[in-house]
Amino acid sequence: MPEPVQAAIATPGLIWILAAALVAGLVRGFSGFGTALVFVPVAALFVPPVWALTVLVAMDLIGPLPILPRALREADRADVARLVAGAVAGLPIGVMLLTWLPVTLFRWAVSLVALVLLGLLVSGWRYRGPMRRGLTLGTGGLGGFLGGSTGLSGPPAILLYMASPLPAATIRANLLLYLAGVDVLLIGAFWTTGRLAPEALVLALLAIPAYLVANIAGAAIFRPGREAAYRGVAYAIIAASAITGLPIWR
Repeated sequence: MPEPVQAAIATPGLIWILAAALVAGLVRGFSGFGTALVFVPVAALFVPPVWALTVLVAMDLIGPLPILPRALREADRADVARLVAGAVAGLPIGVMLLTWLPVTLFRWAVSLVALVLLGLLVSGWRYRGPMRRGLTLGTGGLGGFLGGSTGLSGPPAILLYMASPLPAATIRANLLLYLAGVDVLLIGAFWTTGRLAPEALVLALLAIPAYLVANIAGAAIFRPGREAAYRGVAYAIIAASAITGLPIWR
């Protein structure tokens, strides 16, 4: 058996990493968001930060592939281009910070950022100003920075678009394509800097089936009339994951 496969299978807490992938997929399936907010705090308990983000990115790249063609048709491509351009500027700074952060500090950062962003989502806070091009670029830059340093690239764009006059289908498509773009940038950054560990890729291969099945199951149980209840469950799971990831428990 190849060494990377042996190392991945022997990862401490492997069952918890797979369980986190399963729960993250379920939450993503019925709420439409939350993969990183659920998965990263738990995965960071057991593997190095770069490994946790590698598994996250691999799951997020594979998961939406079947709906990418529809997203390309429905998206505002100019808006997506501005978001991704901002991420190109912000993500390298985040990755640089990621490589400097001690593991304990990374866990603090991920859990606290997740809790703050979750608090903004739950509170109903929304940006109410005009949707200027510079704001979209800046939002993409902030998302890229957070994605590179903690894996949490989505919430800034989610908070921005919740106040957008764009149709819901366009917003979903924009977010999907933007997050896919950030994932490609992050994998590229890890690869070009020699941080794309084979063991982490094997872990991703182990986690992807659970994530995909859970996505399908989550989407199947979703009922539009109960969206508020599903979001409440998602918020509770995200909060539990972020609190569990705090270094005070180990």
